[in-house]
Amino acid sequence: MITPLIFGSLGTSEILVLALIVLLLFGGKKIPELMKGIGKGIKSFKQGVSGIEDEINKEIKDDTSLSQ
Repeated sequence: MITPLIFGSLGTSEILVLALIVLLLFGGKKIPELMKGIGKGIKSFKQGVSGIEDEINKEIKDDTSLSQ
């Protein structure tokens, strides 16, 4: 089985302990806000990467049209 790089060799019990610690530190009401902020950050990052990919593809297309 391939384990995700982010979790390394963490097992179920370790993940549950980490989740309990996060729950104790942030409380039940703050966790949805925290996840919402992380989600917005990931969405923004993906949009940035997509914009860069679009620019690169446009440059490649312009380069091939100039060489013909």
